Amino acid sequence: MKRNFTEWLSTFRDSIATYSYYIDFGKVYGNVENIKIELNILNSLIGSKSIEKDFENILSKYPETLKCIPILLAVRNSEISVSDENGSFVFDFSTSKQTVSEYSDFMKKSGLFDLLQNHLVNNLVDYVTGVETGLDSNGRKNRGGHLMEDLVESYIKKAGFEKDKNYFKEMYIHEITEKWNVDLSAISNQGKMEKRFDFVVKTESRSKSFSAPGKSALLRATFSEPAESATSPETGATEEIALSASKST
Repeated sequence: MKRNFTEWLSTFRDSIATYSYYIDFGKVYGNVENIKIELNILNSLIGSKSIEKDFENILSKYPETLKCIPILLAVRNSEISVSDENGSFVFDFSTSKQTVSEYSDFMKKSGLFDLLQNHLVNNLVDYVTGVETGLDSNGRKNRGGHLMEDLVESYIKKAGFEKDKNYFKEMYIHEITEKWNVDLSAISNQGKMEKRFDFVVKTESRSKSFSAPGKSALLRATFSEPAESATSPETGATEEIALSASKST
């Protein structure tokens, strides 16, 4: 059958992004809320004339404020590695493994004292909300993958298929082989390589296994993938299976 690629390309969308794709504000607010009290304690350092002494007093009285330091540098980990002319050091902000003066030295050399003392920020809660918002943008890749899966699944449902009855999610080659007794060794390097498909759709005449496209390709394009043949070793019957693997192991 001759394909009309102009028509096929016209089914593509410029974007599948939803309103919540760009930033997960719920996650942002939750992360800030978890350290809000400690951030407000550290707010007392803003504009301090004796910031090193004040910081050391806070750390001695409220050691739990230590856990806030990494996020002020947009770092998720509780450990931060640094190197200077004296060697390499690992600062642990989950527990007080360094001395108070060593943490104070870190604050000075990292520029955090300057940020606070010179009023470059007015409120650490607002500041960290901005940092968390910036860091959350790194999650768009994962959210995009889930959005495409949801979009593909919505079309499958609209086509009248029912989950776990005639369409299935996240099936491996060996599971497809066991369920429908078809030989897929041709696409698994004779069983040496495992592949997982986001969706498997079973109809009366054929089953189709495919993965949600990673870009803005659309379901119509996915359904029109050329089929490969898979032969049942038991009956000799041939079923057509459209394949596009998401993961190989």
